[in-house]
Amino acid sequence: MKAGVSSPNGLELRDIAQPVPKPNEVLTRVKACGLNRADLSAAKASFGHGVMGAALGLEWAGEVVAVGAEVKEFKPGDRVVASGSGGYAEYAVSDYGRTIPLPAGFSFEQAAVLPVALHTLHNALITAGRLKAGESVLIQGASSGVGLMGLQIAKMKGAKPVFGSATNDMRRARLTQFGADIAIDTRDDKWPDQVLEATGGKGVNLTVDMVSGPQVNRIMKATAVLGRIVNVGRLGGVKAEFDFDLHAMKRIDYIGVTFRTRSLDEVREIVRLMRADLWDAVIAGKLKLPIDRTFPLDECVAAQAHMRANQHFGKIALVM
Repeated sequence: MKAGVSSPNGLELRDIAQPVPKPNEVLTRVKACGLNRADLSAAKASFGHGVMGAALGLEWAGEVVAVGAEVKEFKPGDRVVASGSGGYAEYAVSDYGRTIPLPAGFSFEQAAVLPVALHTLHNALITAGRLKAGESVLIQGASSGVGLMGLQIAKMKGAKPVFGSATNDMRRARLTQFGADIAIDTRDDKWPDQVLEATGGKGVNLTVDMVSGPQVNRIMKATAVLGRIVNVGRLGGVKAEFDFDLHAMKRIDYIGVTFRTRSLDEVREIVRLMRADLWDAVIAGKLKLPIDRTFPLDECVAAQAHMRANQHFGKIALVM
């Protein structure tokens, strides 16, 4: 089968063996696959992402071809959306606990770009972040697919006000369409003052941070006493000066999350909780992501180049 795989030179399109489902797995004929920032490092199997020579892709949608002996919920012909690894391919396997039925009429392209954002932000906001209705939320790096989903979940769960940050003027202007009450530009070093003013000097209760790096102390400045910061991504850098006194004075819970060290049972529980809490809203069209552009699988290298250029809004998808 054709697949976009990692190599020493980055992403390459190759012919590789079709995967065979294990007893707990679902084999899907992929119809669409969502791209994510982690795919860029996985293309060279760097920073702990990816395996050299393996197909990339963390989320996809398609039709079930075969299932393992332990799989009870799915059968060949079912429409599904799934997460795991190997979605840049004509066929991919996922654990049954990471596979969700897709109703008729829901497009494969729209479904394929949802799992990573839904799993990550439901876990960050609700499970790790302990969000309560009426609390204020900041989504740092809100113009990404994950960020846009975070704005929508926060708004749906009764957060107020909801802040979203973006450094691109055009993308920042669109954040209010997805639930942001206030859009902030973190290129201005005084942006925490805007958050403090909008919260009556208290600061934000919960921040989901996709940026990190040199923004960490400003985020803490913008955080309320007993606030929470959930560190989801590190696009701004993995190291920075950290004001331990500010952290202690505000008694902030600083929480790190990643899927890389989670067990299969932990990931299944994340998917289960998200599905129970949000999937009805997804099917009703209340939670969705804009697709900036689609590419055929044969053009997966160009699709990654488009993502690397960082000019897109929302998600990029491969279609088969």
